[in-house]
Amino acid sequence: MPAEPPIDSPRRLFEAYELLAAGSTRPIAGGTDVMVAITGELGPIPERMLDLSRLEELRGISLEQGALLLGARATYTEIRRSTVCREHLPALVEAAATIGAAQIQNRGTIGGNLANASPAGDTLPVLLAADAVILVGGQRGEREIPVADFFLDYRKTALAPDELILQVQVPLPRGRSLRFRKVGTRRAQAISKVVMALAWQDLGSAGWKDVRVALGSVAATPIRARATEAVLEGAGPTPEVADRAAETLAGELQPIDDVRSTAEYRRAVSARILHRLLRDAGGW
Repeated sequence: MPAEPPIDSPRRLFEAYELLAAGSTRPIAGGTDVMVAITGELGPIPERMLDLSRLEELRGISLEQGALLLGARATYTEIRRSTVCREHLPALVEAAATIGAAQIQNRGTIGGNLANASPAGDTLPVLLAADAVILVGGQRGEREIPVADFFLDYRKTALAPDELILQVQVPLPRGRSLRFRKVGTRRAQAISKVVMALAWQDLGSAGWKDVRVALGSVAATPIRARATEAVLEGAGPTPEVADRAAETLAGELQPIDDVRSTAEYRRAVSARILHRLLRDAGGW
């Protein structure tokens, strides 16, 4: 195994910004992905690493002004145990529970899942369906990036090299529902073949509005199925609508083939997951 790169461990956020601005350094939080990368088997070894574990500014889970705020260093275990998350965003709790085993959940962070930008990241479709906003910062100041604009290409994000993810802000509009489903090779400790989140607001006789259908593991980035959303917008979860939406999704997706699954399998399973979520929402 190659020698580990040197690691800086700042105690204050401004110190981390200074180190990032110097260039050629990779942030590390839980390390569940970076520690694999330093073997050199998955690409170039980082020249230097920036340990974020002492930055208290990146911690915490709270509810403020109608939004769920997650510090970038919030771990999957903390999300699972959070009463605020359980009450206001249970789909994120479900997603966190599907990631690896207890060791990974104790170390891995929501900010790391975003920055790593794997299309198989289990929390990412939930954040996409929830219209989350990513607060990032650096020496040049802070800015907000809608999660819909965050994923640019395979493992490429809108985060600049001199920026850190600080916080994930999830708006909680009244009456919004959000469901999550993952399919993998096993029931636990499996990288997803298809992961989906479905969000909506129910207007009763006026049907659904602000529908979001977000998927992971089917493309180079987490995606939204816009044509399928249009089928569901203004409608309700009836059998006829579910059939049409599932058919639309199967036609809309252009899934990837990889070592974990085939494109055809992903297309068929995605349609079935959506149909099941709609059946559950409709209670039929």
